[in-house]
Amino acid sequence: MASITTNTNTRDSFFANLRASVADAFHAAVQMRQYRATVTQLSALSTRELEDLGISRSEIKSVSRTAVYGV
Repeated sequence: MASITTNTNTRDSFFANLRASVADAFHAAVQMRQYRATVTQLSALSTRELEDLGISRSEIKSVSRTAVYGV
């Protein structure tokens, strides 16, 4: 006698993984937007204003990356 069993946990875990992947992608997009905005805002400052903050123009991307991603 043959029997067929279905496992709803597989389907549920698939949708849970899909939901998590979408959430991760959304979070990454938000972080990227924050990074670009930070770079844009710091780039708009004068060299004097950047010096007051202790940042050189060559450090803008690095400072922005650290501020947004914590890296």
